Amino acid sequence: MAEKTVPVKVWDGWVRLFHWGTAGCVLVSYFSAKSGAWNLHYLSGYALLTLVSFRILWGFVGSENARFRAFLRGPGAAIRQLAKFRRPEPDTETTHNAAGAWMVVVLLGLLLAQAVSGLFANHDVGFTYSQHGPLANAVSEATSERMTTLHLTLVNWLLAAVAVHVLAVVSYRIVKGQDLVVPMITGTKDLPESHARAPRHHHPLVGAVLLAAVAGGVWYVTRLGG
Repeated sequence: MAEKTVPVKVWDGWVRLFHWGTAGCVLVSYFSAKSGAWNLHYLSGYALLTLVSFRILWGFVGSENARFRAFLRGPGAAIRQLAKFRRPEPDTETTHNAAGAWMVVVLLGLLLAQAVSGLFANHDVGFTYSQHGPLANAVSEATSERMTTLHLTLVNWLLAAVAVHVLAVVSYRIVKGQDLVVPMITGTKDLPESHARAPRHHHPLVGAVLLAAVAGGVWYVTRLGG
């Protein structure tokens, strides 16, 4: 007989805001660049940089299960997690599983590099600076061109990582019978009673203050280029 499950609040609102806000920013950034809507592209890039910077800091000072030390385990744990992937089993995690944790790190790294490189990127042939990141004219033309190349190259790496992430989430639902999407929307996951210890969450005001501070910092940085 399957063990009885109970609803447990696992994800705080700030983790969920980061997740879905980042997904939205990536979509807007991609399609605004394709259509040449650069003002919208810049705004979505600033929002993305704010969210990613916030999530990295939240990984050190945030709610219990949002902290990196709560879910980052060694490569061996991730390999063991993947080795039993084809085995249907109930979800017992109150944070990211061992394999998913490394995908979080990869995505955060790619997103941060993409957003930062965009600050220095130039989108004009001939380097006229009419369409450029806010810090492009604060560095040399050669540096800006290198950052532009990096920015354009990272798009493909980021899209590939996102595709792997989505495929993994779908596969977990189909193969293991674990729904990872709904908990990231509602914050609540049904867990076996033996694993139903809710993680400690910070007061929402803590996240609000941190997010406001990060947003202010990003706004300041984007004004440094003059």
